[in-house]
Amino acid sequence: MQKRILIVEDETAIRDMVAFALRKAGMDPVHAADARIAQSAIAERVPDMILLDWMLPGMSGLEYARRLRKEDLTREVPIIMLTARGEEGDRVNGLDAGVDDYVVKPFSARELIARIKAVMRRTHGDEGDGVIEQGGLRIDGAAHRVYAGEQSVQIGPTEYRLLHFFMTHAERVYSRSQLLDQVWGGSVYVEERTVDVHIRRLRKTLEPYKLENLVQTVRGAGYRFSVTP
Repeated sequence: MQKRILIVEDETAIRDMVAFALRKAGMDPVHAADARIAQSAIAERVPDMILLDWMLPGMSGLEYARRLRKEDLTREVPIIMLTARGEEGDRVNGLDAGVDDYVVKPFSARELIARIKAVMRRTHGDEGDGVIEQGGLRIDGAAHRVYAGEQSVQIGPTEYRLLHFFMTHAERVYSRSQLLDQVWGGSVYVEERTVDVHIRRLRKTLEPYKLENLVQTVRGAGYRFSVTP
């Protein structure tokens, strides 16, 4: 089945260019000029990915990304932010809001398709179908779910992959660059700062269950998952 990609962009020319590139790549584009129209499209059918412009009328893309991450229907849908704002602070704000990647305008259709495929690989890739248990957490790979005791944990796709890697490599320290290679993939350009953002989001996800300390910072070395303080 074709991947359904929701384009949330108020500039018609950019929306049409992106839709053309998606169709050429064998994907199924859906248009939305603002968050309200996007919500209607999502209610009709949840997309496989959302391409979200930062500057939208009515509600900014940043605000809408936060909303999407709070809703059950879209909590795990990958989001790529499209924006002319390329400063590091803007990129960090986008990642903090829950987006999975960040493409700065102007961009080529070839670059965008490559980013889409890379995000698809790391968010929909094979995580294994076994059950992993460590320190009060359980990952059911077949169901793609995480549990703290008997409680289901709502977790984003990148945080899921990060937690899965940590739990299958417990007690070992990994540098930011090693985590980028293992979790994001060596062929994908992502800044090392991105790791810190997703570590914070993973800890925030585990905080209600008092399990955030399982993800530990090792000063000068990186991060590890450990059941011992």
